[in-house]
Amino acid sequence: MTSIRIFTSALLLLFSLSAKSQLKGVWLTNVCSDVLDSRANIIEAVELCREVGINHIFVVTWNRAATTYPSKVAASITGIEIEQRFAGRDPLKELIEESHKRGIKVHAWFEFGFSCSYRQEDGGVIIREKPHWAAMDIDGKLVSKNNFQWMNAIHPQVQDFIISLVKEVVTNYNIDGVQGDDRLPAMPSTGGYDPFTVELYKSEHNNTLPPTNYRDSGWINWRAGKLTEFLGRLYREVKEIKPNTVVSMAPSIHPWAKEEYLQDWPQWLNKGYCDIIIPQVYRHTLEAYKNTLDRQLEYLGPGDKERFYPGVLIQVEDSVIPNAAMLEEIIKYNRANGLKGETLFFYEGLKHFKELLIRYKNL
Repeated sequence: MTSIRIFTSALLLLFSLSAKSQLKGVWLTNVCSDVLDSRANIIEAVELCREVGINHIFVVTWNRAATTYPSKVAASITGIEIEQRFAGRDPLKELIEESHKRGIKVHAWFEFGFSCSYRQEDGGVIIREKPHWAAMDIDGKLVSKNNFQWMNAIHPQVQDFIISLVKEVVTNYNIDGVQGDDRLPAMPSTGGYDPFTVELYKSEHNNTLPPTNYRDSGWINWRAGKLTEFLGRLYREVKEIKPNTVVSMAPSIHPWAKEEYLQDWPQWLNKGYCDIIIPQVYRHTLEAYKNTLDRQLEYLGPGDKERFYPGVLIQVEDSVIPNAAMLEEIIKYNRANGLKGETLFFYEGLKHFKELLIRYKNL
């Protein structure tokens, strides 16, 4: 009965999303931005979003083993209830309140996902407290890729922890949606050689050890399948709390995402494990953007285009990526392909494209 109820509510939610003409989203970070530092800053940011036509804000809630809201779940592992700079406040609550006043929906973006730390060789506080949660490579070392260190995304205790974080927000806040990204659900494909995962693999493969080649296709598929199963569980448990909560995912592009981070997002769509998919089509030239978007659209099944809103890069740290002409052509190309919106990374870039976005706010 529960599964029928979730399926029915998911269909109603999908029809509701399809009926809306646009999803104009933006990611709001706690890095290279001071928006979350005060309610006044939040009000100013939300006003700009309203002015340029943004109707969905994806706000960071989990970053570098800390939250942007008071979290008993995080504190139970790290001893840290909220990121220090936000102590005594609840930026998530403030953002939801100010956004809803202006008709803008807010999604809790669990940015770091299964990544435990950034530029910390020991994995930071989480791995110090829970060393058996570490993702390990073939040499028995903590998995680190692009300066991010990782928990074992296949370990049930790690999965329980992340799901508890998500459910804490869904339960305690008037949130419109929750989001994973290129780190949720994800794990570098160099991982999976920790004792727990090795034994799990052996139990399902006649006591055979995993391939030593981490790029072995069968080994990739098995681990990616475990993360897909995790997402299915996350989706169901969120819907059991609040059926109308939108579950969105913003993975890397396919098939690179699967080969490098075990993210098989076409399967996520096929199995109905997310309501919206926002692949990060981050490219520095218009031609590269068009070519990459074309390839991503090839992986969509019937009806999936209604759930597909590409992620568009407009700023990295202090560097603005496209010029106005390029961003305008990206928006036009998205609409020409029947896409009803996009999500921009990240908020600070809106200031550089205000006039352009106002012109296209209803397109």
